[in-house]
Amino acid sequence: MTGKKPAGEGSGRPPREARGRDAYTHRLKRMREHGLKPPIGMQDQDGPTLVENSALDLGWGRLIFGQTFADPEPLLAKLQGELPDRRDIAVYVRDPHVLLANAPQELFLDPSHTFRLNLSTYRASRRAPKGFFLRRLTAQADANAINRIYAARGMVPVPPDFFWAKRDARSICYFVAEDEVTGDILGTVTGVDHARAFNDPERGGSLWCLAVDPQARHPGVGQALVRHLAEYFSARGLAHLDLSVMHDNEQAIALYEKLGFERVPYFTVKRKNPINETLYTGPEVDSALNPYATIIVKEARRRGIHVEVSDAERGFFSLSQGGRTIRCRESLSDMTSAVAMSICDDKTATRAVVEAAGVAVPQQIQADAGPAELEAFLAAHGKVVVKPARGEQGRGVAVGLTDMAEIAAAVETAGKICDTVLIEECVTGEDLRLIVINYKLVAAAVRRPPVIVGNGQQPIRALIAAQSRRRLAATGGESHIPIDAETERTIRQAGYDMDSVLEAGTELQVRRTANLHTGGTIHDVTDIVHPVLVEAAVTAARAIDIPVTGIDLMVKAPTLPDYRFIEANERPGLANHEPQPTAERFIDLLFPLSIPAPVRQAALETPQTASEA
Repeated sequence: MTGKKPAGEGSGRPPREARGRDAYTHRLKRMREHGLKPPIGMQDQDGPTLVENSALDLGWGRLIFGQTFADPEPLLAKLQGELPDRRDIAVYVRDPHVLLANAPQELFLDPSHTFRLNLSTYRASRRAPKGFFLRRLTAQADANAINRIYAARGMVPVPPDFFWAKRDARSICYFVAEDEVTGDILGTVTGVDHARAFNDPERGGSLWCLAVDPQARHPGVGQALVRHLAEYFSARGLAHLDLSVMHDNEQAIALYEKLGFERVPYFTVKRKNPINETLYTGPEVDSALNPYATIIVKEARRRGIHVEVSDAERGFFSLSQGGRTIRCRESLSDMTSAVAMSICDDKTATRAVVEAAGVAVPQQIQADAGPAELEAFLAAHGKVVVKPARGEQGRGVAVGLTDMAEIAAAVETAGKICDTVLIEECVTGEDLRLIVINYKLVAAAVRRPPVIVGNGQQPIRALIAAQSRRRLAATGGESHIPIDAETERTIRQAGYDMDSVLEAGTELQVRRTANLHTGGTIHDVTDIVHPVLVEAAVTAARAIDIPVTGIDLMVKAPTLPDYRFIEANERPGLANHEPQPTAERFIDLLFPLSIPAPVRQAALETPQTASEA
């Protein structure tokens, strides 16, 4: 009796294991040649083997390459392995409808378009960046700066150690734009080399996490980073550069199309999680809220607190949880008393209250004092500030006045806002805003006046308009540089007029005040602010008896103890203080039971500092 031959032996058929492998290869081949995904094409038998079921960790989450998966089941399993506080992205997904059908409650189709730049036809720009240069990530400080920009742009942060560990990675590259003068990091971009990530036979690459500091003064930072990455990958011999962009990001799409990117029909799938929530829940019904109300509303909803918007245009809304309802106008709530609000509203009253508490204040007189007294005050201080006793957002404020004619004109302008006009000594230094919530410092930021950078071609008027457009885009329409008497006076004192053309690289401060609404920029200094300044802010808040306030001090530097109190704001903007948790602490104050139990316990166990007691 003849024994059976092993499967496939002598029959011309391969063994079962080989047949299974051939079936897998056949499915991959069919997928490569058909469907809406990158056509990988026939794999070179002499080249490296494609890495199947491939994913690459980028710190904020994994980039999962859908074209390396033959079936939806392993791709779904990979997506289900997403870690907390991370955002995995499955790109180039074949048959996304089939993948979604396997887990409709877990996954969603990302509402982004994919664009591709053909590197074989791309032509580099002959114009070099002005005012900044591009380089690779080289120091731990670069990683911290990148995370700061990510936070300002609402992106998922990356552990700084991850950046440092991957600085020499073959498949990932990080580039930054650095200001030539200040050394500040202005923007960043991440590139992924597909050939090195999973032996992509198509030799593609992709662009991720393009982010520019919303307060960057130089134009063209984003475009320069995209071009730099394209040229870097072209030199590596890659064939194309892909990127994903939200379907309604018209400004970014216009930039990419200008650079030669073309839209391609590839699909991306993500998991439903708190980070991605706005992408699959549809547009917000209260999208008309400004950024200062929006940041609070989002934090409230994240904790399950009911939000009812009564007047989006003016920032009025109510928050309700467990039978407790609190009405708010941005960061002004029922918890701020009418007395505290009236003290903040009248700068003369504010000054009297905080001075009595021991807070240092500048010398001051009222504008209706006699001419002799005004001239003596100007002679004593050299430069003065004119401002209305009531008002906000820097309206009617003139800084650095040196003669009686300027003072008279500024008093007339301020008088249109409030009948009572104040004249103060002009304290030189930096404008420091301290956010105090529940009598504890939450955020500290230096506010700097708007500055333009000349290009040797455009007049100052055009440069201001361009900077204003960038500030409007970066702040959701909240910040712009007005061309008014104060702007013209500042420019005139610097020796120019609105039609002057600045030499390339020349910087010019165009306003004296640093208010965000008039084009100022905000720079976080919470970790380095001097304890004396913190104590002054908390003392002022307690003297006014106001639970949420923005205390403005004029300081020589945030690290030094010298200061003068400027004013207290009863409705401080909580946005633009990233990465400090301003909205979180505000909701903690209003609804303490919404604080997660471990966080509450940790707060109880943390000893109070002298300024918090």
